[in-house]
Amino acid sequence: MAGLAMPTPDTNPELMRSLGRLVLGLSALFWGLPVALIVCFHTAKSDSFKGFGILPPLLCTGWLVYGLLQLGFFQPQERVWQSALDRARVLGVILFGLCPFLYWSNRVPGNLFFFVMTLLMSMAALLFLGSLNVVLQRLGAMLPDEALRHEVKQFTLVNLNLLAVTIFLAIVLLALHYLDRYEVPVWVHVAGQIASQGSLWVLLILVLLPLAMTMALVWKTKEVILDSVFSAPA
Repeated sequence: MAGLAMPTPDTNPELMRSLGRLVLGLSALFWGLPVALIVCFHTAKSDSFKGFGILPPLLCTGWLVYGLLQLGFFQPQERVWQSALDRARVLGVILFGLCPFLYWSNRVPGNLFFFVMTLLMSMAALLFLGSLNVVLQRLGAMLPDEALRHEVKQFTLVNLNLLAVTIFLAIVLLALHYLDRYEVPVWVHVAGQIASQGSLWVLLILVLLPLAMTMALVWKTKEVILDSVFSAPA
């Protein structure tokens, strides 16, 4: 995708409108990501939002989908960019559809179906964060700032690798947890006990690192767009 020359505020009104929606979408994603994480965690693990039912996680995940929809108004003719957005939007809709199970699983903790749906949502959330990094890669490739393009490419690659490791470790830990109930070699039981010690904290760190770097890239991209447009000479 070719780089995009930024317009001045008094030229190309259609592009200016699309850039405005792009900035709006990036802002929604920047604030929506941490809010969604906190709200979904408390919905699943505590009674903080008990009185609101399934509404808080629906609002937060819907907020993320809204941000992605705003990004779609920018460069709609770029097929690679739009394809990356479509994948992220599909995962966002899946998150929106699965998030009520966080509340139901908290209310009925012994229900296997609710538990499985919660696991699927957790996996979809990791994939969503990965797809968002791909979206940032595609967006950076269209912007004229070479330093931003290099920074986005470098850090999104780190984020994608961290998320891949997180998904792999989560699958391994889940497998060890369930294998421990059956007749398996002793080393499997030992490995499961070792892995369970502090494993949740390791997974939490592996999730928070790419989340923080993704938020930083979203903010930096938004600031570069604003500076390029409103600092440009008339």
